[in-house]
Amino acid sequence: MHRRAFLAGVACVALMTGASKAMAFDLFSKNKASSPRKGDFPFQLTDEEWRARLSAEQYEILRGEGTEKSCSSPLNGIEGRGKFYCAGCGHHLFSTDAKYDSKTGWPSFYRPADEYAVGTSTDYKLGYARTEVHCANCGSHLGHVFPDGPPPTGLRYCINGLALEYKRDK
Repeated sequence: MHRRAFLAGVACVALMTGASKAMAFDLFSKNKASSPRKGDFPFQLTDEEWRARLSAEQYEILRGEGTEKSCSSPLNGIEGRGKFYCAGCGHHLFSTDAKYDSKTGWPSFYRPADEYAVGTSTDYKLGYARTEVHCANCGSHLGHVFPDGPPPTGLRYCINGLALEYKRDK
């Protein structure tokens, strides 16, 4: 009897995990670019070229899907009008008009520059589903998006500062 209860519990957990995976992806699947796979992006470099182009820290985040230390980015305090570009390929990702202080320690935005700026995929690295954000042009990892942001979207694009380059509007 104990074995049956155990197996039933395992089956329930498996079903719930599968449902949460599907829900996490469906929440943000309206982004045009989907999961980052080699060869699916307009801008491509070899691993050697990426290493030459990026600092070691940027490479770890953009290509290794790492996360920078909270509150370490000078981009948290950016004020004024400007645009944020992918540090890997220069693709326009976000603008200051959608930037806000989420009190998380990472640059945060409630929407990307346009519907083709970023893509999303489901990330299970912490043992549960999170929605990863990547550059729609080169596939580089930028951060994650969460459903706890401000109006009008209710989304929080929590982005690594090292994944971004900022240019102030003239």
